[in-house]
Amino acid sequence: MGSRFESSILIDIREFFPMPRVLIIDDQKDVRAMVAIVLRVHRFEVAEAESGAAGLKAFAESPFDAAIVDIFLGDTSGVDVIASLRERAPGLPIIAVSGMTALDFMEQSPHLANVVCLQKPFRPNDLLQALRKAQAAAGGELPAAV
Repeated sequence: MGSRFESSILIDIREFFPMPRVLIIDDQKDVRAMVAIVLRVHRFEVAEAESGAAGLKAFAESPFDAAIVDIFLGDTSGVDVIASLRERAPGLPIIAVSGMTALDFMEQSPHLANVVCLQKPFRPNDLLQALRKAQAAAGGELPAAV
């Protein structure tokens, strides 16, 4: 009896305090898994996509509070994915991830304006700071989880 009561309270609390939703688009499974673990530990809801096409499909099907996009995806350019995300949601906080330095790809597209760049490999705290910066660049704040 107590567990049913506790679970109904938990559901009600989540309705009032939803977890921020982050879309991770990266073709490297281990990178997606690491990012997802860090975000879930910090109370984010996470959706993972292994390709640009899968990421854009997920974004079309459900709302997200932020996106983390690898610049070099197997099926398409991450810059193109970011451009598509920006067309659909101009104020979306976006983190561009790359094994190269940010300067190597920042000038490829005006769609990377206000995109926070994060170079692989990165530490969990770097990821969380990048999320804060991306939200500030987009002109707002993520819910309290960050």
